[in-house]
Amino acid sequence: MEEFKHIPVLLNEVIDGLKIKKEGIYIDCTIGGGGHSEQILKRLSSKGHLYGIDKDEDALLACKERLKGYKNLTLIHSDYKDAYEILLEKGVESFDGLLIDLGVSSYQLDTAGRGFSFLREGHLDMRMDKSQGIDAYFVVNNYPREKLLEILYKYGEEANAKRIVDNIIKQREIKPIETTIELKDIIETSFPKKVIFGKGGVSKKTFQAIRIEVNGELVGLEEAIEKYIKMLKPGGRMAIITFHSLEDRIVKNVFKREATDCICPPKTPVCICGHKKTINLVNKKPITASESELSLNPRSSSAKLRIIEKL
Repeated sequence: MEEFKHIPVLLNEVIDGLKIKKEGIYIDCTIGGGGHSEQILKRLSSKGHLYGIDKDEDALLACKERLKGYKNLTLIHSDYKDAYEILLEKGVESFDGLLIDLGVSSYQLDTAGRGFSFLREGHLDMRMDKSQGIDAYFVVNNYPREKLLEILYKYGEEANAKRIVDNIIKQREIKPIETTIELKDIIETSFPKKVIFGKGGVSKKTFQAIRIEVNGELVGLEEAIEKYIKMLKPGGRMAIITFHSLEDRIVKNVFKREATDCICPPKTPVCICGHKKTINLVNKKPITASESELSLNPRSSSAKLRIIEKL
């Protein structure tokens, strides 16, 4: 396995925002390269504990080595959206803080064999959990036209979806599309050359859409956040980092709803929903990377951090 290199985004902002308690219980739902987790562990006493979750086994192996000096760490191989039950089985019914970083790691992007990036040639894969069945190759070569159009519009917000999908269909009728570069070339033929060379990165939205579909990134996100809010102790904090508008919209709406007493339609004369706020918004507007962080890690440019505190 190649070295798992990943620069944690908004590191100081996350650690400050979580207000870590020395004897607290914390959950890193997407432990990745362990950058955020290491800083959490440094602030915990021997009575505190961190549970690190990831569905990428490469990430867990890297963290096991990187964080081997910490005895108060439990690593869990799971999608964070399914880890709720695992935590309960381990006796974790509540906790003091939780972090979800919804980004793709630099390791996943930079490792050609993982098939995430249109900048490196590799088999079309894009699975965060390599044990799951459906990969990008299957999506690109087997999904019907209407389904491909749906995911490009819905998950990529790609205005040129029809032309891209038609070119994918045309090519796969000749031979399967096997690599990231083959797919990138097909996408680029769907745009005028002046657009390709003028803006660059025309493949980004399509690759994003396919990756979201392969990993089910938006499926169950809202429900997972709601479950974890219920488990959060009073005064406990939750921090979520998003990287595109689709997931940020979900996070923003859940937080807004849970920070509001009445959620009845605006013209309802008397409240009938009975909803009571369960959280406070720590920051009403998302926190973004500083100029100094952007210069060190350009991939942090799209990161948005939202933090809440449980009542």
